[in-house]
Amino acid sequence: MTCIDINSDMGESFGPYRMGDDEALLDLVTTANVACGFHAGDPLVMSRTVEGARARGVGLGAHPGFNDVNGFGRRQIRIDDFVELEKSVVYQIGALHGIARSCGHAITHVKFHGAMANMGLSDRTVSEALVRAVLSFDRDLAILTLPNTQTEAAAERLGAKIAREILADRAYDDTGNVVPRKTPGAMIRDPEVAAERVVRMLEDGCLTSIDGRKVPVRRMDSVCVHGDEPGAVAMATAIRRRLAQAGVEIVPLHRIVA
Repeated sequence: MTCIDINSDMGESFGPYRMGDDEALLDLVTTANVACGFHAGDPLVMSRTVEGARARGVGLGAHPGFNDVNGFGRRQIRIDDFVELEKSVVYQIGALHGIARSCGHAITHVKFHGAMANMGLSDRTVSEALVRAVLSFDRDLAILTLPNTQTEAAAERLGAKIAREILADRAYDDTGNVVPRKTPGAMIRDPEVAAERVVRMLEDGCLTSIDGRKVPVRRMDSVCVHGDEPGAVAMATAIRRRLAQAGVEIVPLHRIVA
């Protein structure tokens, strides 16, 4: 592993409500996944985040989720109409695309948020609907997702570009799936522990489960630090430092996934 991207989900403030320290994170990450107004974000927040990313040379991705501001997009919603799901994703990508264009920036990928993402990771039908939505908007957009999942498999079957991420601040189970947030030990909040874990995973080419098991993956393109976590800035700082010590170059995602 000679190069890696560091991404963060951001632009998740809404009106007077503030979520995360986007300004500080934009100085540390190389790619920003920006909320598109359904689970969080609004036109002004989206614009400020995009402008901040453009000014710093940070890559840009759309971060669509369920239309559930109160639940921050983390509550599962029953899907009866997959066309509606697809069009809700297209709508959100289009919103950020318009904002980005007005700010002189451009989106290069899509990363699904919260419950929408989790349902796609384990459900073939949901994952195919999500991938179809991205492809119908722009076949040049990459899909940033977890490896060894239904979303990765759907992207491969349908011919989408794929970028694979590992999560710095979340624990994995022995199958390589993310441990539910309410499980003890699911959240990794010590920046130094997270940074060392990231380097080990990159060097081993394996995810490390909560029980210490190694789960092989084909490749890792990006490391995610969740911007809504209180320790996100400290964690991103530690990860950058540790990656530099390991001789890994940190570059935007679009330079890795052409």
